[in-house]
Amino acid sequence: MVGDKRLGEQEGCIAPGSETTWRDEEAALALSEARIELELERSGRAASATEATAPPPATEATAPPPATAPTAGPPPATAATAPASAPAAVPAPSAPPTPSATAAPPATAAPAPASASVSSASAAAGPGGQTLRDDAELAAPAALHDGHRAGASVVRPAQLPAAVADFTGRAEAVRTLSELLTARGGGPAVLAIAGTGGIGKTALAVHIAHAARRHFPDGQLYIDLRGAGSSPAEPEAALGAFLRSLGTPDAAIPDGAEERAALYRSALEGRRVLVLLDNARDAAQIRPLLPGDGAGGCAALVTSRTNMAGLEGAHLVDLDVMSPTEAFALFALIVGEERASVEREEVMDVLASCGFLPLAIRIAACRLASRRTWTVSVLARKLADERRRLDELRAGDLAVKASFELGYGQLEPRQARAFRLLGLADGPDISLPAAAALLDLDEEDTAGLLGSLVDISLLEPTVPGRYRFHDLVRLYARACAGRDIQPVAERDAALSRLLDFYLATAAHVYALERPGDRTVGHFQATGHPGLRFESSGAALDWLFTEADCLIACALRCVGAGTRRRAADLLMAALDLAESGARSPQYEDAARSISDAAHDARDFRTEARARSALGHLHSFAGRFAEADLELRRALELAPDDPVVASRAPNQLGIVAYSQERYEDAETFMSQALAAFRAEGNEAGEASALANLARLHVHRGRTQTGVELAEQSVSIYRRLGAPLRLANAMYTLGITLTSAGRLDEALDQLTHALVTFRQARQPLWEGMTHFRLAETHLAANRPAKAAAHAERSLALGGLGGEWRRLSFLTVHAKALTALGQRALAEECWSEARAIRKRLEVAGPGKMDRLSTTAPSISSRQTPFLSHPTPLRNTKHMTETDPAI
Repeated sequence: MVGDKRLGEQEGCIAPGSETTWRDEEAALALSEARIELELERSGRAASATEATAPPPATEATAPPPATAPTAGPPPATAATAPASAPAAVPAPSAPPTPSATAAPPATAAPAPASASVSSASAAAGPGGQTLRDDAELAAPAALHDGHRAGASVVRPAQLPAAVADFTGRAEAVRTLSELLTARGGGPAVLAIAGTGGIGKTALAVHIAHAARRHFPDGQLYIDLRGAGSSPAEPEAALGAFLRSLGTPDAAIPDGAEERAALYRSALEGRRVLVLLDNARDAAQIRPLLPGDGAGGCAALVTSRTNMAGLEGAHLVDLDVMSPTEAFALFALIVGEERASVEREEVMDVLASCGFLPLAIRIAACRLASRRTWTVSVLARKLADERRRLDELRAGDLAVKASFELGYGQLEPRQARAFRLLGLADGPDISLPAAAALLDLDEEDTAGLLGSLVDISLLEPTVPGRYRFHDLVRLYARACAGRDIQPVAERDAALSRLLDFYLATAAHVYALERPGDRTVGHFQATGHPGLRFESSGAALDWLFTEADCLIACALRCVGAGTRRRAADLLMAALDLAESGARSPQYEDAARSISDAAHDARDFRTEARARSALGHLHSFAGRFAEADLELRRALELAPDDPVVASRAPNQLGIVAYSQERYEDAETFMSQALAAFRAEGNEAGEASALANLARLHVHRGRTQTGVELAEQSVSIYRRLGAPLRLANAMYTLGITLTSAGRLDEALDQLTHALVTFRQARQPLWEGMTHFRLAETHLAANRPAKAAAHAERSLALGGLGGEWRRLSFLTVHAKALTALGQRALAEECWSEARAIRKRLEVAGPGKMDRLSTTAPSISSRQTPFLSHPTPLRNTKHMTETDPAI
């Protein structure tokens, strides 16, 4: 029988029907083998049978290397000396042969009863009419064990598939796996490569196997075990294929997987054979196919979508997507370096759309290479549409979707449901509690389901308790949800459960951070209790960890049954807007909810979404946009207690920033009354702090200090650390204006520590700026310059308006230190910002800093920057509401 690649493919790639057994597979295999032998005979490539009485042929049979002393290279070709009862040796190929050049043993046996060729075609009749099945000696499995020692022919299979010509990347994996594969230990090396469909497992394994062929001179076995399909190969049938490939006659192959596995291990003992088990289903399928402990010179290389954690003694490798550099190299290798380099940025867009998945990259590159009129940008635009991306990633018989369908088709019903529903969730990953809410299961059952999806490489663990899809797998999972989940209400219910989880938990975070704030009491009720936290730190950890997922959920839930809760979720996650974290995503979500509510004439929801949007705009220094959104919110829902108090509070800040001080005081007083009427003490403290800054600016410094002290007192009594820091920050500003600089520094320093612990970098930047102002007022320009540098590095609330302030105080500190060149750089950037903001008047910048020391004209040679006077009014812009 021919022991080449085609044999392994025939045995490993048959797709039997539901009633097909391994016997059916073997029958089909035997037919295929007969056809192969016939082809070889007709082409003259089959070796002729030799008679026992004839002298030995001129060619030499290659003997296997001794089991006790394996050599690194192929064994020398020596003449085979056969005992009297054995036939003369038949020709064997030189080592190592290529798959196409693998020699076949004789198809017929000599007429003498005591002599026969050990051939995979042993069932064929010899010239004397006798078949090998009639030979009792060869029918016994024991005859095979000593066959090569007794002088029988040795078959060296060379079944590896052709190597991928344009294989690139994976340098570290190739190096590590090659070293492990060829290392000589006490037993056979077993390497298992796992990864999702299209990740490049087979290409990597075949590449490594070809590179290591010289270390396995006794042959290389290969079989596709069809583990990802609906009809995985039976180990018993695979063993039959391997035994034939190693020269075992059919009559010597026993029935039963255990007997075949024992014979297979015996056949490999003392040899150096590489076994490539491609596309394995699980560890149970491949255990019988592994070499035994006595085959220390052998090695097995396994690829599978399933993690082989249960495979004893195996070295496990989880293959990840390509790095951007590797992905670009593969793309350029297929389409041409010049073509890829001309549109490098567009190539990176294509690679990102492919999720850096090798199969997807290859398909995209092949499509481009076959269309000379296309530019890379054309392909990038086609792949940018997520709804059609999987359909675009098809070239010939290659398709990303088909690869995923194999894995999906093997899922159990509960796994398939989880896979589909998880695809509905947006965001980069999902936590175990969030997934449990989505699936409507407890966390223990959810953990088991997610773990099973991880094991078959449809889901990836990130950190403990968090999971993610590959981008293309997510698109496929979502497509399956759209196709297979009926009715649509089931999909909507799953997303509603996820929204409930996020809203309930974010509301707990909000309440923990703002004790005494009654806003959460006006949120829509949820069907999930949410997570509870023992500390403020743990609550903020959760909020910032879930930021992307939480906002993505709100953005997705704009339908009739969910948009109210989505708007409330943005209100509950206000700390994200204040910190500057995910501002673009937060804005997109708020705008989408507002637009959907407007179309549905859902005024309360539109008002809350606009209020959240206005709050974000004011933090970013977009005061005109903030004013528009907040006024519209008040018009839409003046009776909503959330909007009626929060919107005027923020409108007061916006008016103050725009130097409309009468409007500012009116709005702030309105907010204070609304908070007090509701009994919202945290809101009352916020409004008092904002009024304190306004009073200081308008020359009522003493009442400003008193209002700030009232705010601090309320927050301290409520036990709200972050809000207390906000109030202390305000008190520090008012004390600086009152000339009580040491007290101001104490308040600001305590606030800075809290902001840093609460991961509020923008508030950190603001506090460093205020400390710089205070040190400058105290004639400590060196400390002022240090704090100003930190504020510039961290940024602050208010966008370019705020940076203009930072640059101003930094320039003044540097000027006081005599570092005029550096000071001029700050003034230059400040002038550019002022021009962009269309700020009128050369004296405007001076009013952007509070109290500062008198500096002589000799120290300030820049005529466009008049020296600030001590005890000037507070800056004309302000900080967002707290």
